[in-house]
Amino acid sequence: MQHSMSKPRRLAATGIAAALAMCAWPLQALAADAGAGYFSGKQIKVIVPNPAGGTSDILARILAPKLSEALGATVLVENRAGATGNLGSDYVAKAAPDGLTLLLNDIGSLAIAPSVFPTLPFDPVKDFAPVILVAYSPHILAASPSLPVKDVKELIALAKAKPNSINFAISGTGGANHLAGIDFAMRTGIVWTYVPYKGGSQAINDVMAGQADLLFNGMVATYPMVKGGKLKALAISSAKRFPAAPEIPTVAESAGLNGFETGSFQGIVAPAGTPAPVVATLHATVQKILATPEMQQRLQDLGAEYRPGTSASFGEFIKTEKARWAKVVKESGVKFD
Repeated sequence: MQHSMSKPRRLAATGIAAALAMCAWPLQALAADAGAGYFSGKQIKVIVPNPAGGTSDILARILAPKLSEALGATVLVENRAGATGNLGSDYVAKAAPDGLTLLLNDIGSLAIAPSVFPTLPFDPVKDFAPVILVAYSPHILAASPSLPVKDVKELIALAKAKPNSINFAISGTGGANHLAGIDFAMRTGIVWTYVPYKGGSQAINDVMAGQADLLFNGMVATYPMVKGGKLKALAISSAKRFPAAPEIPTVAESAGLNGFETGSFQGIVAPAGTPAPVVATLHATVQKILATPEMQQRLQDLGAEYRPGTSASFGEFIKTEKARWAKVVKESGVKFD
């Protein structure tokens, strides 16, 4: 037997449906208008989940004025550091999905986080809409000038002769450069002591001063110190020698570690649910900026390169990185307390 709905219930159901439709309407309108000046006159916040001076911060501040000019918006870079980048990342994950709050972060750190922090309040795959991979810069394995080694072979020999005597600086527990150090140590059979800092710039400063011995860190923030003679470059973590620094041997060739490639893959993501036309407009705009000769030269000078791709391919990359580093964490047996 079919039961008809009472009039009060029908009215209530109609009211709920209308309310839901009204809630959905702004995003639908936004999506339709995204390519027609939606961003004009508005404020966009680019969240960098690390302290000032690191790779993400440097790239965000280079991009911000260009993005502002292209979109007719006010683009602000805001540093929300804490919990190895998770504080700022969570802030963006929970922001309104309107394209006005973005995250520019090392995608390695974002993808690694679920394997390191079991109670993470966000999922890097489900809670973000991938926009664009901005740049890749390899890690430089750089040492304090006072560390008595001149290359990777001597470093491995010293580490094996004196286990745990080398202090390896990291920009935060469980970050991409921490995992690079773990992967390197695991594959070469050495043991060293990890010293966490609140950001890459602090770690670099202490290695330069000899308070820590060495680090893996993104080339954008590290290479200027190498060129200035304040750090000693032992190797670079790209798959092959990097055009911006062809004199630095790769980790793979120096240590015989075939396939060793790590680095700072910097990308922009938005909150999940951001309408596809909004993401498409942001992607196209940033892509156009990065393709200009001026930006290509700036990236090259910094020791970074733009790797063109779609938002979808960027999303697949995040999934791949998440699986890759979960395997390293599991095999290493390291506990991140």
